[in-house]
Amino acid sequence: MKRIWAAATVVALGAAGTAITSAEAAPPRATPNSVPAAITWTPCTEMSLKSQGAECGFVTVPMDYANPGGTRIELAVARVAHTVPAERYQGVVLVNPGGPGGAGRGMATLGAKVPKDAGDAYDWIGFDPRGVGASKPRLTCDSDYAGYNRPVYVPSTPAIEAAWHARSRKYSADCAKAGGALLDHMRTEDSVRDIDSIRKALGAEQINFYGFSYGTYLGQVYATMYPQRVRRMVLDGNVNPSRVWYRSNLDQDIAFDRNIKIYFAWLARHDNVYHLGTTGPAVEKLYYRQLTELTAKPAGGVIGPAELTDVFLQPGYYIFGWEKVARAFSKWVTAKDPAGLKALYDENNPQDAGADNNYAVYLAVQCTDAPWPMKWATWSQQNWKVYHRAPFETWGNAWYNAPCRSWPAPAGRPIRVNGAKVPPVLLLSETLDAATPYSGSLEVRKLFPRSVLIEGVNGTTHAGSLFGNACVDDTIANYLATGALPKRVAGTHSDKQCKPLAQPVPAQPLLGRSAETLDRLRLQRLIGR
Repeated sequence: MKRIWAAATVVALGAAGTAITSAEAAPPRATPNSVPAAITWTPCTEMSLKSQGAECGFVTVPMDYANPGGTRIELAVARVAHTVPAERYQGVVLVNPGGPGGAGRGMATLGAKVPKDAGDAYDWIGFDPRGVGASKPRLTCDSDYAGYNRPVYVPSTPAIEAAWHARSRKYSADCAKAGGALLDHMRTEDSVRDIDSIRKALGAEQINFYGFSYGTYLGQVYATMYPQRVRRMVLDGNVNPSRVWYRSNLDQDIAFDRNIKIYFAWLARHDNVYHLGTTGPAVEKLYYRQLTELTAKPAGGVIGPAELTDVFLQPGYYIFGWEKVARAFSKWVTAKDPAGLKALYDENNPQDAGADNNYAVYLAVQCTDAPWPMKWATWSQQNWKVYHRAPFETWGNAWYNAPCRSWPAPAGRPIRVNGAKVPPVLLLSETLDAATPYSGSLEVRKLFPRSVLIEGVNGTTHAGSLFGNACVDDTIANYLATGALPKRVAGTHSDKQCKPLAQPVPAQPLLGRSAETLDRLRLQRLIGR
């Protein structure tokens, strides 16, 4: 669920993964063992985890669950233990930040953000999914792929189209060399089985689960495969399980185009600050004019139209950072100062193996979870059709996913999600979430008949729970504390409505914290797409 080239959120709550190259071998073969060994916990060394008293360890699992006696791999896990007396202990919460490809050990500290101290009764378990972060082996393919001076996204000439085809095929080939046999075992189902292996290693009969973005799909599939193992679930920013993954990306294109227009209108309302135009359409025209001008002459020699699109994709995801992007764009337009744009691009697209790890695993999962059209004519026809309706990121999204056409591992068929046997689940979404459109939450609500959906009415932020919206966050706290949920109502709509996270007002606090502070918090918590 992410298309920012390396994702602005390569760090989960500040936890850095151990440096493991793509060539590192998996752990040796072992004899079959249906119950993983208990985790040996030691103090974490990453500062953000260490400061919270977190413990770290590994869980050894089969690379291929159909061959449990074959090659084994290791999953990196972290734990922040409960602080309440034993009689008030409520079990473990496994947390996934999204992606796919998001490193999640740092999510072990999420419990401290739950209001009313409701997180204190749980052991919070963060984990790096297979192939990710400190898990072994770690998949990386080409850390230079998201660098500067990439071709224009819109394939307006045969040469541009050919350049992107060559790039995407080479990336797939690089991943074939780097990933080897691991690529055949990177589907969501594999990670779901890993989650159950972690459960066994923890000695838990049931788990609680908190998933953001793609993590909601992990939760949906886990609940389908292991309904008896589910105690409570919070799913924020729900993937539509009926549209994984090719169609969901087309859905995103339309939603992001809508959201960027909302952002342009916000810029226009604050023209006295940013001087970019007094109406949304005027700002929009300015933006597209800049794309054209940057095609001929990149800002600072490096920020071309592809890079500017990536910078502006952030405001389509979150209100966090709206002011930072506005300032950078304004300085470029009014003073031809590219420093702010370059800093934002570098922040959101770091050129290192860790960032490439996110992208490589994103593809490894999405390319094999479900079939993708193999004929380019299908992609071309459908993306041009969507582009004429929603030009903002349609072709950028298409090229981000294009390696799936030549991916070296075969695609399977997605699990048919069914929550009929699952206990009550809490679903969250803002109405205008672009990365996981609101229709996905309505679909999941239908598939999980005991679920309750909380809607941030007309908000545009993706997977933004536990960021200070009391209406949403207190509902989460009450559910985790007691299992209580608002009443489910008849019909196909949300069960409880909240005001969304508020749009920022330049130079004024946002939800009691500065926009800059919230932006840093967002960077500390991977809510991938």
